[in-house]
Amino acid sequence: MTQADRRFEPFVHLVDSTDTSVLVAWGGFFLQRCDTGWEVVDDDDLQERGRRDGGTIGATSPPYGVGVVEVLDAAGADVVASARSHDANHVWVEGLEPDTEYRYRVVVDGRLWGEELWDWQLDRRGPTPSDRTYDLRFRTHPANGSSVPVTFLAFGDYGVGITNGEAGLRQQGVARTLEKLSASHPVRFLVGLGDNIYHGAEDKLAQSGDEDDDWYLTFYEPYRYLLDHLPMYPAAGNHDGSDEEASDDRQQLADNFHLHARFQPRLESGRASLEPGLFYALRFGALLEIVCVDTSWGEVEGVHDFENEASKRWLEGALPPGGGPDGFPAWRIPFCHHPAYCAGPHHENMKEQIEHVVPLYRRAGVRLVLSGHEHNFQHGRVDGIDYLVSGAAGKLEEDPPTRWDDGGTMGWASTPHCLLVEVDADRIVVTPYGSTEEGGEPRPIRVLDRAGHEVDARIVLERDAPG
Repeated sequence: MTQADRRFEPFVHLVDSTDTSVLVAWGGFFLQRCDTGWEVVDDDDLQERGRRDGGTIGATSPPYGVGVVEVLDAAGADVVASARSHDANHVWVEGLEPDTEYRYRVVVDGRLWGEELWDWQLDRRGPTPSDRTYDLRFRTHPANGSSVPVTFLAFGDYGVGITNGEAGLRQQGVARTLEKLSASHPVRFLVGLGDNIYHGAEDKLAQSGDEDDDWYLTFYEPYRYLLDHLPMYPAAGNHDGSDEEASDDRQQLADNFHLHARFQPRLESGRASLEPGLFYALRFGALLEIVCVDTSWGEVEGVHDFENEASKRWLEGALPPGGGPDGFPAWRIPFCHHPAYCAGPHHENMKEQIEHVVPLYRRAGVRLVLSGHEHNFQHGRVDGIDYLVSGAAGKLEEDPPTRWDDGGTMGWASTPHCLLVEVDADRIVVTPYGSTEEGGEPRPIRVLDRAGHEVDARIVLERDAPG
């Protein structure tokens, strides 16, 4: 095999940000020609050839060299901070200012990382030279006491893989929507609602996302021009563990999302709880806190991680009575994979979540909960809390709901989509946007009530008007 038959594709990942620091990672994937075009080289094949023992991307991947991340001012003129890593492909850069825009670059062994990019083209069945470049910029989070409006994007059940027929086309279409919305709105981060990866490039069950090569077409390639400048905060879904798959992908999920590097400080301060489960809270200034709730099974089949005693204690602290003694944050939005209330058609209300977690939502004054799992869009309201199901960023179920009353459901849509969430001191506005064709512009989806009448797709929650 000649050099023209092989390629290493570099990726840059803005993993996380705080008000004074940023976590940047770099890595990539080995591609090679095959009988049907191109393929991702399997992790096992790389190890057998002695090329990469430990993966090609993520927290535990062996270093590609001495990596340096330089953070520059917004104009890209002066280096204001930097950090170096000899033994990993990621590093925190400290000493930044809150709510400030910066640019950055990654240099490995003296060479810029990610200068020449090739994107996967379906009609070519492989990568071709791209006319795009990484947008290496970010904005730090605001300080805790700062009342800065927040805009973010949420999407669920997306990790189907862009080469996976109609589902892959849906994933690409929603990815275009995410990119365009992030360019036209002041989007600060992404929220993943679970089922981050369904399967790998070969066997849909046996190879379900527990190796790096499984993640190229399902995650890094479709979202590469988002991940370079927007942190993503994931929830764990049933297809991310062993609930539905032949392999448990939790270790790979932790590796590629750098969960320990990101959340170790929060573990120490009680702002996160890992192993068992994936629970964490992220404060974004004085206006918003998002709370990730793990609704998947734990080590015992059928028993959820939120039923674990340690997880219960953490949730009680993260969802305090009245929202907290100081009145901050103004809004608290939990997100998870499995909906507490669901009109179907495939999934019912989750009684365990209603028993153990929903009472904590109510006592904390939560007004909005985001989830995925059911492969459609649903808007329900139960006891003054709006529950949104957004599980169609790749997967899609066309049959209508069958349990409207159980879910408190007021509207639904069978449309690939994502959610644009805009938060200020007075209100939350959520708009579901559909898939975008190449060259098109994002449009809100068409939402129907039980009688089939169209209702407003935008959901507006006023702070002074609960329920």
